Amino acid sequence: MTTSAPAEPTQRQVRLETPFSDQKPGTSGLRKSSQQFEQPHYLESFIEAVLRTLPGVQGGTLVVGGDGRYGNRRAIDVILRMGAAHGLSRVILTTGGILSTPAASNLIRKRQAIGGIILSASHNPGGPDGDFGVKVNGANGGPTPASFTDAVFECSKTLEQYSLVDAPAIPLDAPGKHSIGAMNVEVIDGVDDFVELMQQLFDFDRIGALIRSDFPLAFDAMHAVTGPYAQRLLEGLLGAPAGSVRNGIPLEDFGGGHPDPNLTYAHDLADLLLKGDAYRFGAACDGDGDRNMILGQRCFVNPSDSLAVLTANASVAPAYAAGLAGVARSMPTSSAVDVVARELGIDCYETPTGWKFFGNLLDAGRITLCGEESFGTGSNHVREKDGLWAVLFWLQILAERRCSVAEIMASHWGRFGRHYYSRHDYEAVASEAAHGLYDRLEDILPNLAGQSFAGRSISVADNFSYTDPIDGSVTGGQGLRILLEDGSRVVVRLSGTGTKGATIRVYLESYVPSSGDLQQDPQVALAEMINSINALAEIQQRTGMDRPTVIT
Repeated sequence: MTTSAPAEPTQRQVRLETPFSDQKPGTSGLRKSSQQFEQPHYLESFIEAVLRTLPGVQGGTLVVGGDGRYGNRRAIDVILRMGAAHGLSRVILTTGGILSTPAASNLIRKRQAIGGIILSASHNPGGPDGDFGVKVNGANGGPTPASFTDAVFECSKTLEQYSLVDAPAIPLDAPGKHSIGAMNVEVIDGVDDFVELMQQLFDFDRIGALIRSDFPLAFDAMHAVTGPYAQRLLEGLLGAPAGSVRNGIPLEDFGGGHPDPNLTYAHDLADLLLKGDAYRFGAACDGDGDRNMILGQRCFVNPSDSLAVLTANASVAPAYAAGLAGVARSMPTSSAVDVVARELGIDCYETPTGWKFFGNLLDAGRITLCGEESFGTGSNHVREKDGLWAVLFWLQILAERRCSVAEIMASHWGRFGRHYYSRHDYEAVASEAAHGLYDRLEDILPNLAGQSFAGRSISVADNFSYTDPIDGSVTGGQGLRILLEDGSRVVVRLSGTGTKGATIRVYLESYVPSSGDLQQDPQVALAEMINSINALAEIQQRTGMDRPTVIT
């Protein structure tokens, strides 16, 4: 462990000629291109607004880290020097500045910090020509609510200056204790605390016995944050052969790849599992480690199904052996978990997209597991979705059941029926065209009830609104829904996670009971609904795209 002597920093204020007007955070923080964040004063302006708005900064403890993308270390240095100027008592950093989002949530909770700043644009590409992001988590370890991000935005629009100190950069290559004036800086191994938490949740002896018994697996870290965690967990503690973790070294540009764990961007891994027989299990995580993709031999697990399977098999994991308080899913996620919850006799909540909505339910003890169709699942162990947690949970189920992933899915559908489900993403659509499509569809919703759609009748057509059962807050405008009389549905949303143009997301779901045909290709099973929504929303005509960018 290294230490450095206290420095005597010089504090100064930097005047802004004019405040920035484009620093409104989305559901996962402020995401812009790397080049935008390199504008003079741009990063500093947003951090100033955060430090002025976050409760408890004076004398508080803050957790800081990121996914290692381009700009990560520079941003850490800026946050440290501005944090010292604002009176933080302690900042907890990780070696290399590498810290996954779920590991950050755990550290915030464990160290009783006022919150954390996570430097990531999640699954967006990195590098000088890629994207950068800053997300703030609160004292519960979860994403800050809209009231906080709105306040940060309002503050950023009126800033006249920001404060920072001049001090040498803190070394991040090894654990150590340092200081900047009166502010202590602790650099720790970012993997240790997370691994300790996972060992409390799962039976590592049982999982290790599976992996060591001729169970070849492949994990793709996509040159992003989970590489060091997966190597310690899968290869170090559980006995997977060296090389089982692929692309395990975090790189500033993610090796030129797109760190989004789906069949399009993790196609090398998908080909290994879906086109070959060398591996029994495959998984991947995204840029900041909160998303996951699960694959078996010749079998892709839809994220909505994954949440349902984890719920149905939760008792095999020590942490959940006593049962679940309840479950929750985001509105666009399929209702596969609803069917499981009904059989288990537990509550199932439908929330807007965004982990902060799950956070309220988790903090109140209403739910134990939760998930989103966008490859995110989690539990009450942290207040974020957790990619490696989901991977370990699946391995725990496989260790108990001693069968293939495909057999687990067939057994699940045979018991609960199958929700054929798919998401079609139309990315980088011109904003005017995307909003024109969305606004037109919303305008015609009131006239759709009772009309024919995909050979069925529309029962409800609306824009989803949610009343939080914990704090009573109302969140409207969450997605256009077309609900059919047989329980099938289509949802259309505009995504707020991209930085170039807009992304139109179309979600399709059709339920088949256990007595029906459970072995169809989802795109075939959903073909009539796909054609119907394409015609109704005029997708090809308005976007100029004859097929989605990504299909999951």
